[in-house]
Amino acid sequence: MPPVTVLQAKSILSSLVRAVETGSEREIIITRNGRPVERLVPFEAPSAGPRLGVAKGVFTMPEDLNASNTELAALFQGKSDS
Repeated sequence: MPPVTVLQAKSILSSLVRAVETGSEREIIITRNGRPVERLVPFEAPSAGPRLGVAKGVFTMPEDLNASNTELAALFQGKSDS
């Protein structure tokens, strides 16, 4: 697609976005006074990448994790054995 002026882009923005969104255009250059000023490209969501599993192996879960659920619930409800 040839470059589009800002004025043209204002009037056909929906169709420009659709063209990029559907892949019929890889990018659209928007110009002002004959100079490129913007590039309309598809949005790429950032990947979770290296943050995923960053603490893997740092923490251990006890085997009897659920053994004291009633005791813990009593603490939250303000009940105590003492």
